[in-house]
Amino acid sequence: MALPVLHNTGVLYRRILAQFPQDISLAFAYGSGVFQQHGTSQGQMEKNMLDFVFAVDDPVTWHTMNLLQNRKHYSILKFLGPTKISSIQNDYGASMYYNTLVPVDGRIIKYGDFRMVIGEDKSKVANIVKDNLQHFRILYSNILRDCPQVVYKPQQGKLEVDKSPEGQFIQLMGLPRTLQQKITKLVDPPGKNRDVEEILLQVAQDPDCGAVVQQGISSIVKSSSITQSIKGIATAGLWKTVSYSSKKLLKMWKGWRRKSSVSQMS
Repeated sequence: MALPVLHNTGVLYRRILAQFPQDISLAFAYGSGVFQQHGTSQGQMEKNMLDFVFAVDDPVTWHTMNLLQNRKHYSILKFLGPTKISSIQNDYGASMYYNTLVPVDGRIIKYGDFRMVIGEDKSKVANIVKDNLQHFRILYSNILRDCPQVVYKPQQGKLEVDKSPEGQFIQLMGLPRTLQQKITKLVDPPGKNRDVEEILLQVAQDPDCGAVVQQGISSIVKSSSITQSIKGIATAGLWKTVSYSSKKLLKMWKGWRRKSSVSQMS
């Protein structure tokens, strides 16, 4: 089901996509320039950068064509050529190559992303959810309805999750294999080599089960995120990196100010 927010912006996105090589298997836009966040006006949203991700089957061919069409989008790495650019994309970080602060069709876009832990608004998740609650309900309603460990009580407007060891074990066994393996490495001392199912059964009985899962997820993305961020300095260029990072730090500071103001009022 298409989300209503996209109906009026599809034309803009198609115009932007038309300015890139068409050998794209998948493209999507995200971020505060696409979905309104809490505390952001419609006017401000339209000034925010549009974030895009393009999935391509042949990076070398795509970068070859894009260098011909949009050479100015690239940093100094454009002089290395499409083959080396593709190697940088695939061999380091999360197999992504990012170009940022690019003017296209009257908007600033980023088909790329430079992320720093210290450069994020700590209220970002809450800001996204508050003004897009209906969209999240559409996305997750079927999943929650079909999950036997979740009970929805519409009269109370609440979801109840089975937090018993048995219920948590079922959920742990349904996690992706990679995440299960990360959790076992966090919990199982070196040299014991216990069965994954045995370790997850132990985790299911831990009151901090959720924190262990979160730690496992963080360990998966941590190394690639750090490498990707370092790679972003080269792919974006120094000036764009400083400009983009300073905007992120400003957003983080504004979010901290808003949170402090709310705390003082309550």
